Amino acid sequence: MAAIKVTQVDAFTDRPFQGNPAAECVTDTALSDEKMQAIAAEINLSETAFLVPIDGGYSLRWFTPETEVDLCGHATLASAHVLWSEEYLQPEDIAKFNTKSGWLSAKKTNAKKTTQVNPEAGDHWIELDFPTQPVKITGYVSPQLIKSLCCHGNIRTVSKNETNYLVEIQSEKALIALQPDFSEMAKLPVQGIIATAKAEGDAYDFVSRYFAPAVGIAEDPVTGSAHTSLAPYWQAKLDKSSMRAKQVSKRGGILQVTCAADNRVKISGQAITVLKGELYC
Repeated sequence: MAAIKVTQVDAFTDRPFQGNPAAECVTDTALSDEKMQAIAAEINLSETAFLVPIDGGYSLRWFTPETEVDLCGHATLASAHVLWSEEYLQPEDIAKFNTKSGWLSAKKTNAKKTTQVNPEAGDHWIELDFPTQPVKITGYVSPQLIKSLCCHGNIRTVSKNETNYLVEIQSEKALIALQPDFSEMAKLPVQGIIATAKAEGDAYDFVSRYFAPAVGIAEDPVTGSAHTSLAPYWQAKLDKSSMRAKQVSKRGGILQVTCAADNRVKISGQAITVLKGELYC
């Protein structure tokens, strides 16, 4: 019986059991859609990534336990980490991924550029190059959205794109206190809700949480893809291109985001391997 190597990585953290866990499967040939979905359901993390070598880099696809998604930041960060740590790539190589959201890339950077984010972090950070997913303020705020967030009067603005709502909350304290109704939220016509607020203090520029019960993720610990919307949103509000961000979930995670030219955003974080195994299927 053939075995598939699986590596579990905690992304957007330099410490085990924090950040966002993702499973990584690197295979010589592509698996069927049905098998990838079954493996993701078996592993039961927010994302399982499947990588296959192709001309110019790697094919990369992401699956939740319930469905395939078009873009995932933390599993891309974890994928790049595995390619370097397992010596599929050399440290100086750029990781290139062909995905449903086009070609993405990742490279190693030095912590000197981001020491203000986490002074206790190690030297190696990974910088992702993603397309932005900007949002537009919506004039109509759905009562169902308010009900699902259970926030009653703490909303500043509501914006939206094809994937998510982005809801700015009055304060970091109010954001942390949110206790969403996930059954109501799953009925909304979007993949998820990005809730965000200006950070209190000087350590970070903004904070966020991400909820996506419609794709089987009640609350995602750290969501790189959400920051493709958060970065341009807060750039406009704070008049800053480079920002420090924290996702204030139970596990938590730290990111550095930089809005670049051509509607791109650089998202930097760290990653650590926590588990290796073989899957027999």
